[in-house]
Amino acid sequence: MKRFYISFTATVLSVLFALCLTAGQVFAADTIKLGVAGAHSGDLASYGLPTVNAARFVVADINAAGGVLGKQVEMITEDDVCKPEVATSTATKLVTSGVDIVLGHICSGATKAALGIYNGAGLVCISPSATAPDLTVSGDYPNFFRTIAHDKVQAELQVKFVIETLGAKKIAILHDKGDYGKGAAILAREFVKASPKAEVVLFEGVTSGSVSFGPIVQKVKRSRADVVIWGGYHSDASKIIRQMNKKKVKSLFVGADGLKDETFIKVAGKDAEGVYVSGPMDYSKNPLAIKAKEQHLKAFGEDPGAFYLEAYAATLAILNAVEKAGSTDYDAVVKALRTEDVDTPLGKIRFDEKGDPIGVGFTMYQVKNGQFVELN
Repeated sequence: MKRFYISFTATVLSVLFALCLTAGQVFAADTIKLGVAGAHSGDLASYGLPTVNAARFVVADINAAGGVLGKQVEMITEDDVCKPEVATSTATKLVTSGVDIVLGHICSGATKAALGIYNGAGLVCISPSATAPDLTVSGDYPNFFRTIAHDKVQAELQVKFVIETLGAKKIAILHDKGDYGKGAAILAREFVKASPKAEVVLFEGVTSGSVSFGPIVQKVKRSRADVVIWGGYHSDASKIIRQMNKKKVKSLFVGADGLKDETFIKVAGKDAEGVYVSGPMDYSKNPLAIKAKEQHLKAFGEDPGAFYLEAYAATLAILNAVEKAGSTDYDAVVKALRTEDVDTPLGKIRFDEKGDPIGVGFTMYQVKNGQFVELN
C-alpha cells in the first residue's frame, strides 16, 4: 500500500509539474493564493489526490484565461493525512504561507480541527467531501462551505433504501469511532428507530486500522442482521467485508460515500461484489463533467477517483466568488458564494446560508462486475 501511494504521488507530481510548465505559469509576488489541504499520502490519499488534480486543471484554465482579478492563481498544497491532529498543523502552515482562500479539507474530522484556525485568520474554506452535518447546520463554522450534501441527507437515503428496497428488518450499524463514521452511524440509527418496520440489533464502534475484526464479525453473525450499515472509510470496510465472507456471514453490506472510491474495489477485490454504497449523484452527462474527466484521462490515462468532480466544482466556486467579490475580503467572498450562481460539473450551484450546496444530492450504487452501478 505504501509503495503504491509513493509511486502514485510521484507520478502525480511529475505530470502536474509538466502541466505547469506547458501552461507557462510564472508566479509573481502578487497572486491569488489558493491553499489545498487534504490527505495527499497514506491509506486515504485516494480521496485527497483527486482534489489536487482537479484544482490544478481549474487553475491552469483560469490562469490561461487571464487569472482572477487580473492576477494569476498560485496553489499551495499541504498534507493532513486525514488526521485531525495533523490538520491543525496543516492549517497553520497554510495561514503562515499567506493563502487567501482554502480548498479542503477532505475528511470531516480533519476539517473540523482546521476550521477554527482558518476562521481566526479570516479565511473561507470550501470542501468537496467533508459531510459531517454539524460543519454547516450547527452554525459554528460560518467560514465553511462544501460542494457535497451532508450525512443526514445520506443517512436518510440509506435507511430508506435498506428498509424499503432491501426489506431489512434487523439492522446492525458499525462505525470507526471517527467524526465522519460515528456521526453517520448515529444518524442512521435515528432513522431506523423512527421506522416501525425495522430495528437496530447491534450498534458498535471498532478500532480503525485493526488487522482483525473477528470479534465484531462474530457479533454481527450472532445478531442475525439482514443488513450491516457501515460508518467509516474503505480501508477498514474492505477488511470487515472480507472477514464476514470468510465466516459466511450472510448480512448485506451498505456503506456511504466513504466507500464510493475505486480504491475500495481494488483493495476488496471479489469481496466488494454486491456491496451497496450511497454517494454523490451521477453527473457524468454534464458538459463540464465530461471536460473535467477528459482532462484527467489525457494527463493520467485513468479515471479521476473519488470527489474529483466535487473538488473541480469547489475550485470553480471559490475562485468565481473572489472574482465576483472583487477581492479576497472575507465578507465579500462569503456573500458571493451565497448569492452568485456558478456553472460547475455538478450543474449550476450556489450555497445556502449555512454553506450547503443548493441542488446537490446523493444516490445509491451497487458494486457489479467490479464497477459502481447507479441504482434506479
